[in-house]
Amino acid sequence: MIKTLNEQIDALDKDIGAHLDEHFKELDQRFESIKGVGPNTCAAVIAFMPELGQISTARAAKLAGLAPLNNDSGNSRGKRSIWGGRKLVRCALYMATLSAVRFNPVIKIFYQRLLAAGKPKKVALIACSHKLLRILNAIARSGQAWSQELHGLSA
Repeated sequence: MIKTLNEQIDALDKDIGAHLDEHFKELDQRFESIKGVGPNTCAAVIAFMPELGQISTARAAKLAGLAPLNNDSGNSRGKRSIWGGRKLVRCALYMATLSAVRFNPVIKIFYQRLLAAGKPKKVALIACSHKLLRILNAIARSGQAWSQELHGLSA
């Protein structure tokens, strides 16, 4: 049974890859040029956020569920947290971020800076996911490939 399921998963991965190559080849190649972003992340982002590149970074973060939203009521001010949005995109970006904080120099430096500032590790990872989404949005908007120098200075 497990062998059959693995074969079906492989067939689906090939179908998804063929669809991306047929319809979104250039965008897929630009996204995959970022260290930490692989084929599964590309497929999830392209499939579930088709408006990427046509919207602002704040709107993209809200759609992906990576925008810190307030928990205020009256005079009470609660902590900001992420919620809502498109869970599949958020999960795919989180997994890509786990790899990016190790291998992508721009995200790694940003992550280390947040940890040095005293941020908890999960908060820093979500901030890095938000930054990765902003980079993907900028790449989709501009049509340019990943450049460490170009995306290294944006916060």
